[in-house]
Amino acid sequence: MAPLIFILFSIYGVLNGQESRDPISMEDCCKDGRDRGQESQDCSSLPLISESTTCRIAQEQCCAAVLEDTSCTSGINMAKDQGACEALLTGSTCEAKTAKMCCDCCLLGKAAQETGMACDHSLSVSYQCGLVSRACCNYGSPELEGNGTLSGDAQDNSSPQVSGTGSDSADLSEPNELCKEAKCGQKCEGNGTCACHAGFKLKPDGKACEDINECLLGSYSCRPGERCINTLGSYRCQRDVSCGTGYELTDSNQCKDIDECETGTHNCPAEFACQNTPGSFRCRPKVQCGDGYIQDALGSCIDINECLSQSGPCPTGQMCFNTVGSYTCQRNSVSCGRGYHLNEEGTRCVDIDECKQPDGSCAGHGCINLVGSYRCECRSGYIFNSISRVCEDINECRHYPGRLCAHKCENILGSYKCSCTTGFKLSSDGRNCDDVNECESNPCSQECANVYGSYQCYCRRGYQLSDVDGITCEDIDECALPTGGHICSYRCHNSPGSFHCSCPDTGYTLAPNGRSCQDVDECLAGTHTCTESESCFNVQGGFRCLSFNCPPNYRRSGETRCERLICNQSSECLTLPVRITHYQLTFPINIRTPTNIFRMGPSNIFPGDQVDIAIMEGNEDGYFGTQRVPSGGVMTVQRPIDKPKDFEVSLVMTLIRHGMLSTYMAKVLVFVTEDQPSLPNTVTPN
Repeated sequence: MAPLIFILFSIYGVLNGQESRDPISMEDCCKDGRDRGQESQDCSSLPLISESTTCRIAQEQCCAAVLEDTSCTSGINMAKDQGACEALLTGSTCEAKTAKMCCDCCLLGKAAQETGMACDHSLSVSYQCGLVSRACCNYGSPELEGNGTLSGDAQDNSSPQVSGTGSDSADLSEPNELCKEAKCGQKCEGNGTCACHAGFKLKPDGKACEDINECLLGSYSCRPGERCINTLGSYRCQRDVSCGTGYELTDSNQCKDIDECETGTHNCPAEFACQNTPGSFRCRPKVQCGDGYIQDALGSCIDINECLSQSGPCPTGQMCFNTVGSYTCQRNSVSCGRGYHLNEEGTRCVDIDECKQPDGSCAGHGCINLVGSYRCECRSGYIFNSISRVCEDINECRHYPGRLCAHKCENILGSYKCSCTTGFKLSSDGRNCDDVNECESNPCSQECANVYGSYQCYCRRGYQLSDVDGITCEDIDECALPTGGHICSYRCHNSPGSFHCSCPDTGYTLAPNGRSCQDVDECLAGTHTCTESESCFNVQGGFRCLSFNCPPNYRRSGETRCERLICNQSSECLTLPVRITHYQLTFPINIRTPTNIFRMGPSNIFPGDQVDIAIMEGNEDGYFGTQRVPSGGVMTVQRPIDKPKDFEVSLVMTLIRHGMLSTYMAKVLVFVTEDQPSLPNTVTPN
C-alpha cells in the first residue's frame, strides 16, 4: 500500500507542476473570453489558449458574462425606449431569455417609480432581476443625477485594472504597514482600508475589486438610437442604426460622408473624372465639347440642333437649318422638305447631295444619292438600316446559329470567326473542330488514354491517380489501407507499387501465400538447443526442453512413465500412486471455456468400479477444473487464459475395484501460447 500512495503523490506533483508552469495567467484567459464574448462567439466551443482546465473555465465563464450583460442591456434599453417587451417573446436562446427577463424586470422598476412605490421593493424575484428593477426605478431621479451615477459622459476605458498589494501611485509614494497587510486589489487608503478605481466596486471580501456593469444598472448616458456596451471599468455607446451607403461611423459616433474619389472606391472610367457628392459620387467627362455640341453619358459629343430650341435662333421671317456644330438662317419664302434646300437665289428647292457632305453619310461604304434622299451600298457583312440610314454590322452568329461553326462562333465587324472548346483545334476549313490527342505530349505520369475532346490518365497496379491534379500516379500504401491490418498476419512493409509481409525473427516462417506466418517445428527441423538427456517439445512460436526423474521407490518404465516398486505392504507405501505418467499439452490463449483438454481413466471399466479424479497441484489460480464421465474423468479449462503461461498440473485418479484402492498420477505440462503472431497497427515504411 505504501508504494501505491507514493506513486499517486508523484503523479499529483507532476500534474501540479505542469499547471504551475503554464505561462498564461487566469487574467489573460478571462480577457480572451471577454473579447470573444464581445464578438458574439459561441462560449461553449472557444479555441483554447492553454491546456489548463482552470484557463478553460475562466475563458467560458468570462465570455458567458459578457454575452449575458449585453443581452440584459438590450432588454433594459427596449424597456426604456419602447416600454414593452413583446418583441422578445419569440426568442428561445439563452441570450433572448436573459434580454426578456431584464426587459420585464426594468418595467417592474419603472412601474414602481410611476406609482410612487419604494424602489427597494420586497418582491421575491431573483438577485439580478432585483438589481435591474431598482436601477430602472432610480433612473432619472434627482438624487442620482446629483451624485453623477447616471449623468456625465462615459469614456471607453478598456485598460486592465491595477493589481498588487500596495497603494495607488496617486495616494502614497510608499505603502505603510497597514496597506501591506491589507493586500488590496487596486487601491489602499492610509488607514489600511481598500478602495477601487472609478468604474469598479469592492467585492464582499473587502479587498478585491470587480467591474461595475453600468449598462445593467442603467447608470449610463447614451443618446437615443445608441445602445450601451459595458467595458472594463466603464462603458461605451454604440449606434444601433447604421449610417447607410456612402457614410461611415466615426469614433465620435457620427455619420461622415465617404469621399469615394479620395479613397479610390469609385468606378469611373479612365476618360471620366470623379466628383464626390454627399453619400455618393458622379463621373464627369474629362473632354469638354465645343460650342454647338452636347456631351452624352458616355462622354461623346453630339451635335445640338439649335433649330429645335423654344426660342429659335433665326429672326422672324427666316427659316433655321441645322448644320454640324452650328446652324444657318434663310428666308422662309419657300419651304423645302427633308433632303432639299433653297438654291443660292432662294427661289426654289433643290436636292441635297448627302453623299458629298463632309461628315460622310455612309461612313466609308458606297453612297448613292437619290432625289430628296440617299442610300448606302454596304460592304459584305453589313446591311443598310432604312430607318437610321446607316450600314449596320450583320451578326452572322445570331442569324445562322449552329450553321457556321462546329463549336463556338464569335461575331466581328463585317464577318465572324470560329473557335473550338478545350480538347479540340480548329481544322483547316476554319469552321470544323478536330480532336486533339493530348497523350502525344505525355501529360500523365504513367498511362494515358485519349478520348474525344479530352484524355484520361491511368496508373499501373499498386498506384492510384492523385485527387489533386488527376494526372500524377501515387504509390498505394497497402499497409495503411483500412484492410491493411488483415493483409499480413504479423508485419506489413510497403514498397513502391507493392508490399511484402514478414514474420517474427524466431519461431515462425512466412507461409507460401506470402502473408501468413506458420510455426517452425524446431524439434523436427533439429534447430532446438535441448541436450541429449532432454526431449524436445514443439509449441507455437518456439519449443520446450523436457526432462524428468522418477521419485524414490519408483523406477522408470518408459520415456514418460514411472512405476512403483514392490511395496512392503506398509500403509504408507500403499497410498503412493501405482504409476506416475508425464504428459505435455499446448494450446493457444483465449480458448473457449469450458473446454476438455485431458481425459484420465482405467483402460477397462468393470461393474462396481468407482473412479474419481482430482487436481492436487498446479491450479493455484483456479484456471482448471475436473469433471466425472462414465469412462473416468476429464480436466477442463474453467477460466479464460488471456496471456501465454506454462502450467505443471498434478492430476490424481483413485480406483476402487473389488474393494481394493489404487492411485494413479498424471503430471500434465500445459503450455499456453499466442494464437498467431500479429501486430495489427504496426506498418513498416518502405
